[in-house]
Amino acid sequence: MQPYQYFMYPFSLLYDGITRLRNRMFDTGVKKSIVFEIPTIVVGNLAIGGTGKTPMVEFFVENFKGSHELACLSRGYGRKTQGFILAGSGATADELGDEPFQIFSKYGHEITVAVGEQRILAIPQIIAENPATELVVLDDAFQHRYVKGDMNVLLTTFQKPFFEDHVLPMGTLRESREGAKRADVVVVTKSPKELEERTKQEYIAKIRPYVKKHCPVLFAGLNYGEPYNVRSHEKADVQKVVLVSGIANNKLLKEWVEAKYELLEVLEYSDHHHYNEKDLRFMLERMEAYRDENPTLLTTEKDAVKLNANKFLPYLQEIPIFAVPVQVKFEEKDRDTLLDMASKVIRNKAYQSEV
Repeated sequence: MQPYQYFMYPFSLLYDGITRLRNRMFDTGVKKSIVFEIPTIVVGNLAIGGTGKTPMVEFFVENFKGSHELACLSRGYGRKTQGFILAGSGATADELGDEPFQIFSKYGHEITVAVGEQRILAIPQIIAENPATELVVLDDAFQHRYVKGDMNVLLTTFQKPFFEDHVLPMGTLRESREGAKRADVVVVTKSPKELEERTKQEYIAKIRPYVKKHCPVLFAGLNYGEPYNVRSHEKADVQKVVLVSGIANNKLLKEWVEAKYELLEVLEYSDHHHYNEKDLRFMLERMEAYRDENPTLLTTEKDAVKLNANKFLPYLQEIPIFAVPVQVKFEEKDRDTLLDMASKVIRNKAYQSEV
């Protein structure tokens, strides 16, 4: 712990007290949680910042879109709009937020994508727009307790697990570690490849005091795919890279790029950054500086959906921008455990609706 964090302790106590009171009100029924007739899977975390929620949401989309009429609902953090919006043709990242727009860009022809701060109101609107909806996956809704999820998936990173973290502002937790009791399954994301069983057991032992008795603890890494051109979706021979990232933590991304390519420079922006023409001009300048190296401008899919905007077309014609797809990667046993849990929730809910 850094010395300055101790000065934040009184403020953390206050924040912790407020969030504990709020949770207590839900636990005792003073505040009401609604259970919907259709199954809901909640993906979330205790901490602010990137724990891999979007890849996890896409994991559920990939595995259930072919068998169920699926909807993905997000708050739409960072968008320039408010209220409920059902994504349709002509939707933009500014309208939906970067992560929901990323999901819509990839899966919008197969699933329903919507955003809305008040999920308790947004779910009925989704059903009204598409009465055939059979499953709703809620992105970043672990603290949105007005909706009682049928399956709560809690994510925590291997690099900064919640059991070593503290409540804001002393740490990055949105609520106390005890909030993990609401989880039906914990997934330790961004785990290293070939993680030793001893290390897994150490993490499980430290997580166990905070979760329900039979709550599974699973491990997942990230799998980076081959970069593709954001305009043409064609792949190319990438060798030397100028990396652009506007994500919460780009450490693993940089390590992957350095291992696979020659990394010339990193242009770092804040999480959910709204790119403007000044940013694109700067990117063009940096690419010009490395002209003799024949560089590729590489970025995340999350950033790519914002950079691939019509207003930036003049720059995109001069800078070929390539996006790196990323997927959550489970060992087969953990993957099967998570999918079996989700399938059971869906079957049970379908049975209840028939009775």
